[in-house]
Amino acid sequence: MIDFDTFSKVELKIAGILEVSRVEGSEKLLKLRVSLGDEERQILAGIGRQYSPESLVGKNIVVVSNLEPRMIMGLESQGMVLAALDESGLPVVMLPERAVSPGGLLR
Repeated sequence: MIDFDTFSKVELKIAGILEVSRVEGSEKLLKLRVSLGDEERQILAGIGRQYSPESLVGKNIVVVSNLEPRMIMGLESQGMVLAALDESGLPVVMLPERAVSPGGLLR
């Protein structure tokens, strides 16, 4: 359990996916270039077994936008894609039900 003050520090935003490519040497990592409205970022996500790059371009997703950047396989990831695990343990990316502009905060 975390207290509310700790949770309130997590910044969840809508990100529009601009480009997606596979990370060389990994079966599951995808490199996403996303728009957060006022800025673009690169985020790496381990969803490449369930999603093809072309199936994600143009979609809006939910990301944690205030994580410290992290190096993964020599590439910088500047956020985290939110995904749930289905019954078989495979990730399912969280997509907004209706259109929301990139950069929109979740509350």
